[in-house]
Amino acid sequence: MKSVQAAALLFLISILTAVAFGQDDDPIRVESSIVRLNVGVVDGRGRPVLDLDRSNFTIFEDGVKQQITRFEPSSAPFSVVMILDMSGSTLGFRQVMKQSAFRFVDALTPQDRVAVIEFYDKVNLRNDFTTDRRTIGTSIELSNGRGKTQLYKAIDLALEKLAGEKSRRKAIIVLSDGVDTAVRDRDREQMANLTDAQVPTAIKPETNETLLRVLNQADRQGVTIYPLALPTGDPAKLADPTPRQVAMYKAARARLQIIADRTGGVVNSINRLEEMGTLYAKVAADLRTLYTIEYQPANEKRDGKWRSIKLETTDSTLISRTKTGYFAK
Repeated sequence: MKSVQAAALLFLISILTAVAFGQDDDPIRVESSIVRLNVGVVDGRGRPVLDLDRSNFTIFEDGVKQQITRFEPSSAPFSVVMILDMSGSTLGFRQVMKQSAFRFVDALTPQDRVAVIEFYDKVNLRNDFTTDRRTIGTSIELSNGRGKTQLYKAIDLALEKLAGEKSRRKAIIVLSDGVDTAVRDRDREQMANLTDAQVPTAIKPETNETLLRVLNQADRQGVTIYPLALPTGDPAKLADPTPRQVAMYKAARARLQIIADRTGGVVNSINRLEEMGTLYAKVAADLRTLYTIEYQPANEKRDGKWRSIKLETTDSTLISRTKTGYFAK
């Protein structure tokens, strides 16, 4: 009898422990009902405005004013995932990529935590989140690979790792031409039985299930994604373009733009390899200008419908940038 009572007591303690600690430590569960916005603000000349506080912002969701529950200034540190495309299309300029990535890391603050992921046929976590610049530099230097492009699986892994960063501000910097092999193959299948005249309008980039999955995961965590678009993915620079190739490359580039727009990031297109380091540094500088704002939606329904977000500042001359909304899933 005593053994039964002891077992029951242990079971009760385990339940209470899970309630007290386990649930609050689950970032996806906690953050699924909270909307997190990373917000950039500039003046009329495009100069970042860095001295605002909570009282300077008003948020509307579907036209309804929301109560801000958390505010972090632009100086708060980030957890950043660097994703490096090591597929066959980048073999010719790996050293430029790595030197540019070093420049990005140098531009971050000492408190920013960085993880490095490489992708090609495989997706590898080179290092988990750390502030140790030597570890990060070694990961970048040793990144290697060839073959196919597993872009979206790499973003999936980045989002999975960021989920463990709990309440920290989160961003992903992805260097790629945007042409994911599996997604491209599905695009090709859609055009298999079409004439050349039908091809240009055949692909609807925004309806791709893989893309939508990534966007929904980013929404739940409030992750801002910055694609750095390599020139190898530019449809205007294809060596011997066919209508189908152009359509697939345009769709891939459009998806990078959708990712940036939905998450409040910016696509930086690399037209010349010499620009890569400058654009990396530009992204690092942009991170330093972002405020983070959270609110608990007044509409608590998780009905899968689109929620439109509008953000206003007390100074109407200022221009703000954040994600435009999310699907309430």
